[in-house]
Amino acid sequence: VQAVHVGSLPDGWLGKCHACHLGATAATGDWILFTDADCWLKPDVIARALQVADRDAADHVTLTPGVVPETLAARAWHLAFLSRLAGWVAGVNRDRPGAHLGLGAFNLVRASAYRDCGGYPALRLTVVDDVKLGLLLHRAGKRTRAFIGGDDVECHWGTTVPAMIKVMEKNYFAAADFRVAAVVAAGLVGTLVFGAAVVGPWTGTAAGIAAGLAPWSLALPAAVFARRLRWSLGAAAITPLLYPVLVYAVINSAFVTLRQGGVRWRDTFYPLDTLRSGNVR
Repeated sequence: VQAVHVGSLPDGWLGKCHACHLGATAATGDWILFTDADCWLKPDVIARALQVADRDAADHVTLTPGVVPETLAARAWHLAFLSRLAGWVAGVNRDRPGAHLGLGAFNLVRASAYRDCGGYPALRLTVVDDVKLGLLLHRAGKRTRAFIGGDDVECHWGTTVPAMIKVMEKNYFAAADFRVAAVVAAGLVGTLVFGAAVVGPWTGTAAGIAAGLAPWSLALPAAVFARRLRWSLGAAAITPLLYPVLVYAVINSAFVTLRQGGVRWRDTFYPLDTLRSGNVR
């Protein structure tokens, strides 16, 4: 292992993006692994990912991170997160037009594909660089495969619901491309759906009862992921209750970013106008 020490951050770069760029520049192999610094990897996970890439002629393999939640609610949050990702995972694995995905816990990229798509120089001011790396690879005609990482890739970035909301403050508004309209729409839809679920049964009508029961269908995909992670089904049973919290986390991310006029990432502040101008969409 060769460490690359970064002494300064050039203008026009996010710190993480610059570090990933330097690491990729120094890499000499056929594949490059981008992974968050706080992740633990199983010893054979890279070898298995390469086998999948060879089998499917893929240029990019990405894995969702496993977490070690301290509470049942935190497990339910993670199950809701995975359920929301399910469509993205299925899309790239079926080579669906327009589908793309990348996850910072584990982005294994063929070096030639990385250079063909523009790499981190094209993502220098992108907060959700992991997702947008997947977008660049898709636009360059490269194939992605995505999987549930479980304990193959563990990242203890949030072990309680409040901690997860805090960690995602910088990410969710960026994932919406800093569009206020998208956040407002998400808030309105979430309020209408779950408001109807609360009020509906009190109407005594079939439609009202159906509205009350509908959100509980979200427990079904959560149960599938709970079994995959070898968790109890109790977390899956309460997962529908965490969806309003996810909506709140998106709104909170937008509110915090707009209030402070940008994103604070570790010890550096990045103005919102700068991030919007450098964002890849």
